[in-house]
Amino acid sequence: MLKRMALPLLAATTLMAFHTAELNINDKDFETTLLIDMGQFNHTLMPDSTFFGFRYLKGSEDHSDLHKTEALVDASFLLQRPLGNSGLTMGMGVKYVYMQISDDEFSALPLGLHLRYALPVGVGVPVYVGAQFYYSPEVLTFNEGKNFIEYRAFLDLEIIERGHIIGGYRSVETNFDVDDITYNHSWFAGFRFDF
Repeated sequence: MLKRMALPLLAATTLMAFHTAELNINDKDFETTLLIDMGQFNHTLMPDSTFFGFRYLKGSEDHSDLHKTEALVDASFLLQRPLGNSGLTMGMGVKYVYMQISDDEFSALPLGLHLRYALPVGVGVPVYVGAQFYYSPEVLTFNEGKNFIEYRAFLDLEIIERGHIIGGYRSVETNFDVDDITYNHSWFAGFRFDF
């Protein structure tokens, strides 16, 4: 009897844990993100609570203060959890951001907050709204940098199981001692896949 109960519980736990791959574009910018759910590898961690992530963002000069943009890359760590049955999930994280601007290197270790809320609307598919904010003061900004500020807000529609359409706005500021530079500020749309 115990074996019969354990197998469905184990399967349900595995189904709740997802890695995510996301691709966001507009007519000029390209962004891809991969989040690895550590709960799928370590059974002492709750599924959908601990993530390692990697991101590549190639912003365009059209959405930047720069005349020539290089790619921004980051590696991240995120902890999150739902707040009861409210539909709200909160997270906190840290990431290492690196990019090269002309002959200068920019790197930072910003701290961040994530919010995601499942809207109680009956439209046939789950609908979420969310926001992220990361900030690195001067003490956590290296090389020639003064600080780093990034925020985004998004709408997420799960149109098929594990398949999402995402749209939103992002702003990434890489501020230096001599000049404040907006690396990217733009609207975006894309897909997110859970696997």
